[in-house]
Amino acid sequence: MKNLAYSCFVVLLLVSCSEYQKVLNDGPVDAQYKMATKMYEAKKYYKALQLFERVTPSFRGKPQLERIQYMVAQSNFNTKGYTLAGYYFDRFTKNYPKSSKKEEAAFLSAFSYYKAAPVYSLDPIDTYKAMESFQLFMDAYPDSDRFADANKYYKELRYKLERKAFEIAKTYYKTAVYDARNYSASIVAFDNLLSEYLGTKFKEEALYFRLKAAHDYALKSTQRRKEARIKAAVKAHKKLQRNFPESKFMGDANSMLATLQTAQKQFAKKS
Repeated sequence: MKNLAYSCFVVLLLVSCSEYQKVLNDGPVDAQYKMATKMYEAKKYYKALQLFERVTPSFRGKPQLERIQYMVAQSNFNTKGYTLAGYYFDRFTKNYPKSSKKEEAAFLSAFSYYKAAPVYSLDPIDTYKAMESFQLFMDAYPDSDRFADANKYYKELRYKLERKAFEIAKTYYKTAVYDARNYSASIVAFDNLLSEYLGTKFKEEALYFRLKAAHDYALKSTQRRKEARIKAAVKAHKKLQRNFPESKFMGDANSMLATLQTAQKQFAKKS
């Protein structure tokens, strides 16, 4: 009985596959559309996408295209083609501004880019797209049930960009031992981080590493430029102390300040 049941299953599977291939390759548009919908509802999204690609041109300007475009976007999402899903959901909201699914599509467009967004160290293009899409969604639907989720995902993406900016600035500092020009690049990168992401969680550590970069840069500078850079480093210490008087980095920061002040006194004696 088990063998018979298995054989029947295999036969049905082959017939089903054969029917799908026949409709895909030679079927009329209406049959392809029905099969695409059938595959979509059966969660066979790859097969559905193949058929939707075939039938879409024939439904230009017809009512069915609204449903087709939504199913194409959803199929890409369900097959983890998140960047494409984000694009198609966004296009759906623009093509069908009066659709009852517009809000859902707007959220899913942003969420698709969120899912596509890589780790912080890689190209952030999808991260930027997701943040922009979530912001547009929140502006358009402030009373949406999805607003809290959109805000949460937006903050996660922002943190990712902050971390990327912080790690880049810190890398400049760490590699300055091989190329002194990177001290200046590090200082600029930390300044950009602090101005672009006000209230960043990396502020304390960024101010500390900015001080370290300014301190090392000053002490390794030529005599002609050392005095001005020492003054800049002292200002960096004051900024850290003003913002985080109880910082865990203040011990090391005060040691750097003492070194800078000693160097300043030496300049004062010479002048």
